[in-house]
Amino acid sequence: MNDQPMDDTPLDAGRVKSLFTTDDGGYRFSRWGRPIAPIIFGTDDVTLGHLKDAIAATIKDAGHEMVEVDPELGSNLLIFFCQEWEELDMVPNLDQMLPDLDILKNSLNRTGANQYRTFSFDENGAIKFCILLLKYDDFMAETPIQTLACGQVTQCLLLWGDHAFKDESPIAIVPTNGMCVIKPPFTAVIRGAYDATMPPSATDDAHALRLAARGELILEEMVDEASA
Repeated sequence: MNDQPMDDTPLDAGRVKSLFTTDDGGYRFSRWGRPIAPIIFGTDDVTLGHLKDAIAATIKDAGHEMVEVDPELGSNLLIFFCQEWEELDMVPNLDQMLPDLDILKNSLNRTGANQYRTFSFDENGAIKFCILLLKYDDFMAETPIQTLACGQVTQCLLLWGDHAFKDESPIAIVPTNGMCVIKPPFTAVIRGAYDATMPPSATDDAHALRLAARGELILEEMVDEASA
């Protein structure tokens, strides 16, 4: 989590390309092809309400849409909270959605991970379904709910590269009110990705040039609006 002042400097094409670069050096980009219909498991009612509010605000800020029900799937963003990864065994039918669940749990335990997300795609390569697993460890317990939701949803909004945020977090704390937001350059990239003129998926890194150009225009508009 980065609580430094937000930088309005646009991300250049090289940095945008790195956001969608895979471990093998390839380029892979996907955005959601439908509104996001989240459902959350493993929290109490009070926490659930705060999480849903924060998720809705983050999705709206990113320029996408959240709905209560997906007409095909019912819910298409499944978020599971647990204290230990073994608790996932108690989730009905999760092993059908994640056929290698036992292998996955062993891997998460071995690496000490506290989060995992996996995506499914439609015929156009756009995201249609996402499962997000969160282990509510000491770090997450110390993280404000709104900050946790903003950070996790930001990572679900696009199919980011394997090391997209290794050097910089996409979110920041606003000093005046303590709220967490997506940093303006990353907001611009995400909004640019959802522009109707942009494709829902891409494997050619020339896409990064278009996305960077579109993001720069959006960032300029955001700066103008903020200073108006």
